[in-house]
Amino acid sequence: MKKYDVVVIGSGPGGYVAAIRSAQLGFKTAIVEKYNTLGGTCLNVGCIPSKALLDSSHHYEDALKHFAAHGIEITGEVKISLEKMIDRKKTVVEQTCAGINFLMDKNKIDVFHGVGSFVNNTQLKITNENQVEEIEAKYSIIATGSKPSTLPFITVDKERIITSTEALKLKEIPKHLIVIGGGVIGLELGQVYRRLGAEVSVVEYMDSIIPTMDKGLGKELTKVLKKQGFKFYTSHQVKEVSRSGEVVNVKATNSKGEEVSLQGDYCLVAVGRRPYTEGLNLEAVGVKKDERGRVEVNSHLQTSVPNIYAIGDVVRGAMLAHKAEEEGVLVAEQLAGQKPHIDYNLIPGVVYTWPEVAAVGKTEEQLKAEGVAFKVGQFPMRALGRARASMDIDGFVKILADATTDEILGVHMIGARAADMIAEAVTAMEFKASAEDISRISHAHPTFTEAIKEAALAATDNRALHV
Repeated sequence: MKKYDVVVIGSGPGGYVAAIRSAQLGFKTAIVEKYNTLGGTCLNVGCIPSKALLDSSHHYEDALKHFAAHGIEITGEVKISLEKMIDRKKTVVEQTCAGINFLMDKNKIDVFHGVGSFVNNTQLKITNENQVEEIEAKYSIIATGSKPSTLPFITVDKERIITSTEALKLKEIPKHLIVIGGGVIGLELGQVYRRLGAEVSVVEYMDSIIPTMDKGLGKELTKVLKKQGFKFYTSHQVKEVSRSGEVVNVKATNSKGEEVSLQGDYCLVAVGRRPYTEGLNLEAVGVKKDERGRVEVNSHLQTSVPNIYAIGDVVRGAMLAHKAEEEGVLVAEQLAGQKPHIDYNLIPGVVYTWPEVAAVGKTEEQLKAEGVAFKVGQFPMRALGRARASMDIDGFVKILADATTDEILGVHMIGARAADMIAEAVTAMEFKASAEDISRISHAHPTFTEAIKEAALAATDNRALHV
């Protein structure tokens, strides 16, 4: 039986990063992956493929709507090949997954393909089509991630009633895509197909899209996406989803009890994700789960069994790839006797629509609920020369700062390149910067990041320069 210091179950961003860091620290390390390719949901059917389709569809939309304004004339019809777009996405995924294989080899990490399940707290059984193999682990890290959720009364047939996995490989552009759930996944994939010509209707139970983020961001994104042709049904509870041939019927009721009936040719169920622990045999070793199916962990990400840890989507907290990565590093470094830390308040969230949405720290709603006195500085993207030059004038940057100390408590932005710009806010907040600190830092001109400086100036005695 092969023996290891650390065995990681699951090869998504949390798992493969945990394995790499463990190997860097001198541990003999192995990784167990259920599927034939490494990378988990993020690389295979999540973050990476969705961004590939978002970029391709963005190019198509620019060719149709924006090239002429830039003096670029296209003679003849602009055509879209969904098949080629999906093929390019597939190539991006294959290249990215191959990169993980390279990293495993480089760091001398043994890779096992099959379902990993606990025999006891130090032995794992790996089952695949060809064989059953057992290995021994001094420490195990559960990083098995999550799967798309659905509603109890919805039957996902993976043909017309689909999850994000199927939405990434459709054979045709929907005529009318009904999206259940106004969160990150639904909006990103909804925008892909809206750009390609689909009618898109979004049904959201809460009173705002992206409901976990600052209300101002949801309001602004709603306005922008409506201009792009989205239809929104917020504060609507889905009651029934049925299919008749190539037609999907969705019935929902609003807060007044009034029923809305929608008919489309595809329905994307994007109501979130659930932790995935099937096959691990956790009960046999005494690893506890909470009422939502998440593996219970302490502040060190240690489960109820001391030598077994868990990270990423399978434990509490935001289901984000970069959060999982930080947790993977934290566990490995703890096992090596180091003292790492994670500030979960400073894990940024991003929506990769265009304009992009990004945020870190507390929202206005949270600060009000906590009774924290704060001040607001906000700056519109349309006031930036860089935004006008690229025709990306939608959105704003908002900074929330403590009313007394001026420490930045939250940064919320919607606009071009917000996904990249949020890193400045995270860095500032990690070092407990004040709004005035940011306002006194020179920002290159012309750039989108000038909006951060201007928002900081607005929060500092309301002295933004360009509005």
